[in-house]
This record gives sequence, structure tokens and C-alpha cells, in this order.
Amino acid sequence: MQRRDFLTTTGVVGASLVSGAATVFAQPASPKHHFNLKFAPHFGMFESLAGPDLLDQLRFASEQGFTAWEDNSMPSRPVGVQEKIGQTMADLGMTMGVFVANKVSWEKPDLSSGSQESRDSFLKSIRESVDVAKRVNAKWMTVVPGHVDNKLQLDFQTANVIECLRQAAGILELHNLVMVLEPLNWWANHAGQFLQHTPQAYLICKAVNSPSCKILFDIYHQQISEGNLIHNIDRAWDEIAYFQIGDNPGRKEPGTGEINYRNVFHHIYKKGFEGVCGMEHGNSQEGAAGEQAVIDAYVAANDF
Repeated sequence: MQRRDFLTTTGVVGASLVSGAATVFAQPASPKHHFNLKFAPHFGMFESLAGPDLLDQLRFASEQGFTAWEDNSMPSRPVGVQEKIGQTMADLGMTMGVFVANKVSWEKPDLSSGSQESRDSFLKSIRESVDVAKRVNAKWMTVVPGHVDNKLQLDFQTANVIECLRQAAGILELHNLVMVLEPLNWWANHAGQFLQHTPQAYLICKAVNSPSCKILFDIYHQQISEGNLIHNIDRAWDEIAYFQIGDNPGRKEPGTGEINYRNVFHHIYKKGFEGVCGMEHGNSQEGAAGEQAVIDAYVAANDF
């Protein structure tokens, strides 16, 4: 599943949200499961078990023990829907994870090009994302620099990206918000994207030199791009603010591919990570049984 697919499948604006007939979930005395990390599902992941209402999906996840949530498509949702999501999560004590801050071209250069038009559009999206973040009590937002520019040497492209991110960081610092840069793999999902590797993202964050510019370490993408997961997590640790999850191959729940997620989660936990781990993957099976399999997979990977 590709990021653009997530933006389509999870982005039905306001779908079935807080209608008068929404199911009311009574809050249990304690959640069904305890997770050592703040795992964050997304809308649609538990729709068969919880129903189509977005707020009911939040309540169901909370009952299961999930303490965070993420929604790539949050900026496209109506303001009223954003506010209801934010309030419901606050009532449940859940942490809001990332949403995607900027739209990029998957086929032509964007921030890497250094064009003023691209820079202005990007900074506009960052300013708009500040308002979205405030409505949903979010701290982090995903930023992707876009496609490589084959007419520029890589160092010039890197300088262009750094300068643009410095200007964005200046906006976000005023609000204590953080953009997290996500390296994307070329081989299964996003051929030609400028930001691919952990060391590359680390260099850029060091150059931007701002608490508002950090790394989103997507374990699925980095398994494909570079492997050596735990080592690279350790090397880039001081610049990593967010993790995302997906097994490989397939980009489904832990246990469906080759990644030893129990070891990776244990390592992150031992290092004292207190941020969000977004469940940016599909379900390996359809329907209620598939959704229960996702929950069971996280319970199993949390057994340490």
C-alpha cells in the first residue's frame, strides 16, 4: 500500500462522523490490553469491529488499549470534524499522531528544485497545518520533500531542501510543533523521491538545526531501503521523533513479513521512546477477523 493509497482510502471527508445514530461505547474500567508503546491506528483499520462512525472507531481503539491515533488525511477534513476528533481524543486521553502537512508531486521536482513557487506553496501548507494541529491537539506533522531534480547535482538539491525546511521550522517553532521528515523507499512504493535514507535525513536535520525538524523513521520503508534497522535507529536516535510501522513484504501488520518487530519494539522501548508509533499499514485479512488479527499481532509483538 502506498502513501497516496492511504490518502484515498482513509480520506473520505467526514464519513459517517457523529451522526445522531452513532454508537455509544461505554468506557471500561481498564483497557483490554496494555501496550508498552503508543501505537496509533488510523481510520478504517477497525471499521468492521467499531462501525463507520469515526468517533466510535476512536472509542473502540481506546477500549482495546491503543493510546494514540494518526490520520494522514486530517487537513482535508472539515474544520468541525477536526474539532470533534480532537475533543474526543482529549476525552479519551489519546495522543494525536501525524497528519500529512504538504502535498507533493510524485513525478516532478518540488523542494529539491529550489523554485520559489514550490517553496511558497510548501510554506503556505505549513502555515495551514498549524491551524489543523491546534484543532486536533497534534504536535507532529509529516513532511515529504518530493521528487529528485535530475537537472541538479544532489548537493544543490540538498541545499535547496535545507533552506526551505529552515523557513518552515521558523514558523513551527513559534507554536512548539514538529515536522517529521519521512524517507521513502524507491523499490516498492516511491521511485524517484528525494529523501530515501536515514543518514540523509539525519544530515538534513542537523543542518536545519531546529527542534521543529526531526525524522519520521518508517520501519517498513527503511527495511526496504537500507535494512540494519536497530543500528540505524541508534545512529540517528537524537533526531528521531516518530516511528511508523508496517511489515515487509506487503506492508501489513507485524508478523506478516520478515521484520522481527518484537525485538525492534523492545529496543525502542528500552531506549525510553515516549512518542507515537503510527500503524501506517493495511490489514492482511479483510473484515472483523482481519481487524482482530491486527490487534492480536500487536499484543504478540508487545510481549517483552
